[in-house]
Amino acid sequence: MKSQLPIKEKAMVERKKKEKPGEETISEAWPAYRQERLRVLIAKPGLDGHDRGAKIICRALRDAGMEVIYTGLRRTPEEIVNAAIQEDVDLIGLSILSGAHNVLFPQIMKLLRKKGASDIPVIAGGIIPEKDIPRLKKIGIAEIFLPGTSTQEIIDWIRKNIKARKKERGT
Repeated sequence: MKSQLPIKEKAMVERKKKEKPGEETISEAWPAYRQERLRVLIAKPGLDGHDRGAKIICRALRDAGMEVIYTGLRRTPEEIVNAAIQEDVDLIGLSILSGAHNVLFPQIMKLLRKKGASDIPVIAGGIIPEKDIPRLKKIGIAEIFLPGTSTQEIIDWIRKNIKARKKERGT
């Protein structure tokens, strides 16, 4: 996989290679999760107009070294799936508070299959009754994070489960 270090860090690596050939470079010393930046799409499907939680998740994932694409409010399933494919993301995160998860999430999963992108895992969070979780996992939602879940728990889950997927894909 091509190095995805930020431009400033890439310049530092190149400068160090010229100054002291053979020494460990920044990219070699940098934690592995920073060398292979995960691309995560965070989306707010449906008419839900509250995005504070989604923005907190975006910032936490970004601060953890992930590349985050936020679609903004009131996205259709089609817009979410198309953005995920166009951005070549490693993970889709859905945030919902409106109660429409039993309608919108199956539509998103169906579109991912229809467009040949069913290998992109999907996680969800928000106000989702516990009785709905088994059905959502059955349709392919990889994990569901309920209110009170720490951002660190989400980050840890992503690092553990999405890294394995990247290796399977060979990227």
